[in-house]
Amino acid sequence: MLGLLEGQRRSFLAEGPPDAATRRNRIDRLVALMVDNADALIDALVEDFGSKSRTGTLSTEIVGSIAQVEHTRSNVAKWMRTSTILRAGRMAGIRSEVVPCPLGVVGIIGPWNFPIHLVIVPAVAAFAAGNRVMIKMSEITATTAELMKSLAAAYFDPTELVVITGDVGAAAEFSALPFDHLFFTGSPAVGKLVARAASANLVPVTLELGGKNPVVVGPDADIKRAASRIASGRMVNGGQVCICPDYVFVPESQVDEFVSAAKSTLAAAFPSVIADPEYPASVDHKNFERVVGLVEDARRHGAVVEPVSPPGEDLPDPVSRKIQPTIVREVDDRMRIAHEEIFGPVLVIRTYRRLTDVIDYVNDRPAPLVTYWFGPDRKDFQHYVKHTRSGGVARNEFGLHMLPSAAPFGGVGNSGMGAYHGKAGFDAFSHHRTVVGSDLPFSVTTSSAAAPFGRGTQRTMRMMVRVARRRTHRRLGGDGRLPGAVVHGTTTTEVK
Repeated sequence: MLGLLEGQRRSFLAEGPPDAATRRNRIDRLVALMVDNADALIDALVEDFGSKSRTGTLSTEIVGSIAQVEHTRSNVAKWMRTSTILRAGRMAGIRSEVVPCPLGVVGIIGPWNFPIHLVIVPAVAAFAAGNRVMIKMSEITATTAELMKSLAAAYFDPTELVVITGDVGAAAEFSALPFDHLFFTGSPAVGKLVARAASANLVPVTLELGGKNPVVVGPDADIKRAASRIASGRMVNGGQVCICPDYVFVPESQVDEFVSAAKSTLAAAFPSVIADPEYPASVDHKNFERVVGLVEDARRHGAVVEPVSPPGEDLPDPVSRKIQPTIVREVDDRMRIAHEEIFGPVLVIRTYRRLTDVIDYVNDRPAPLVTYWFGPDRKDFQHYVKHTRSGGVARNEFGLHMLPSAAPFGGVGNSGMGAYHGKAGFDAFSHHRTVVGSDLPFSVTTSSAAAPFGRGTQRTMRMMVRVARRRTHRRLGGDGRLPGAVVHGTTTTEVK
């Protein structure tokens, strides 16, 4: 791996930052890799999962990335432009610019739940910024990984883009490489390991993580519509999505109506689970057992578990790795499901009387990747958004915060570090380099920073401090110190 990285870096340094046409060409070849081989990629993903919707996979993995890619491609030339700053300085012989520069070689570690989309989109952003790219595919979706590796070799010289496959050991080795930037999508637990490995080489990281995404059904929401959309959103990719609703706060007086509507939606959507080749399975036995274990742990501790199972089907089924849609109520903090990201077709329902209790509950826990609100854009919604923290906010629809191509996407705190999509992606993989030059016959900075200092310089500095003090005190309506504060042994009342 290190040899591949060094080869990309040598090529990058030898050729310098690519022009807009080269960047767009690389983006186009990456899109061609994806769309020309869409059927083969979908076949590989279905094989990896064992059961997966082909239409859903086409939508989320292929079609879902196109608008984002096209937006980036169409703005490459604009985002590359040098910005002129301190324009007035030109008249005095000083030229100041900020130049967006590529970092060099970007490493991308992809996840297993969307192994195509979630490496293509960051790779496009890295290409737009002028970088070379190395991708480590998830070992869990091994068939898809091997196909992506062979396709990359057909569309790209390895000094432009290369795909790495391999087990957890290969992923650890990849994380420890001296990239110019490392991008990771996955769980917070693994994200910490990636960041730790990257820190040994002072490699900056972007971490796109997950978390328990809360949903609030407002007191004036359409309960049946909210229940239907939330239940459907939970089932995208079998619940194996980092932006899936995880737990829902429903007004106490409306919870029975909500649960009834959610169960009706799920029963109608999935008249069969085991026999339905479109119903997503857990990606592997480890994840299957983990999700089943979360539900059983909740049941043992007193939760009400309401599976929505088709008649005659014995679920969960370890052979097909399929888990029926399940609603869990009366959850408390003794249960693992209250703390762990579910990542399966299970939805936790909570009740509330006061919005302040919901806000306190959400804020007492790690910041989620997204929070949802169902109901009108009124005072309650605005108060909730203002007083909670999350990577994004979506109202009345699953994943709506990801729809605008220009919108940054990323988490905060436990749900991530940094953002991409749109210009945020270009900026994440760029260094904005300041270039300033002077053609003046005298020194602008050295004379005021290096000895010897003349009396004129001293008087000028002191005058500038006095002006700044008066201006600041005028804005503050005083000196800004807290009552009774002591500075150098003097109270504020004594300072003139």
